[in-house]
Amino acid sequence: MALVLLVLLALIPLLGVAWIAAYGSLFPQPTIDALFTSLILLSTSAIFGMTALFEVRRYLSGASGGGGGVATPSSLSRSVRRGRVKEVTFYEADVGQPNKSIVTLSDDGRSAEMLVLSGDVRNALPVGQKVQITLRKQGGENVLVDVQYS
Repeated sequence: MALVLLVLLALIPLLGVAWIAAYGSLFPQPTIDALFTSLILLSTSAIFGMTALFEVRRYLSGASGGGGGVATPSSLSRSVRRGRVKEVTFYEADVGQPNKSIVTLSDDGRSAEMLVLSGDVRNALPVGQKVQITLRKQGGENVLVDVQYS
């Protein structure tokens, strides 16, 4: 259905170019309006046409119609950490850089583990609370996925 719609949307601007050419504003002396309108219509047609070709190519290769290059949850590297939150320190980064939170988890007084997480997790991880957190790697950074309190 989407392919038919894309082909239809690719053909409609071509009909507009044919109409401009047929009624004399493109040939023999083209006007600036006719030239730019034709260029805009041809560009629109090319975009829809290329999208239709990519859809056909994806269909022929047998790929799913889901999210394209988006990784599925099963393919993401996830890790689960448990412990009591000792400290959460938030660092605000410069413009264009991701903010960071440093979380210290302890195993009830034994060893402490420091985690660097992307974003502000101060509200999600209250100090003193025993938690089980699920992390995933995204772009080389740890992202908090889920928190379970116990």
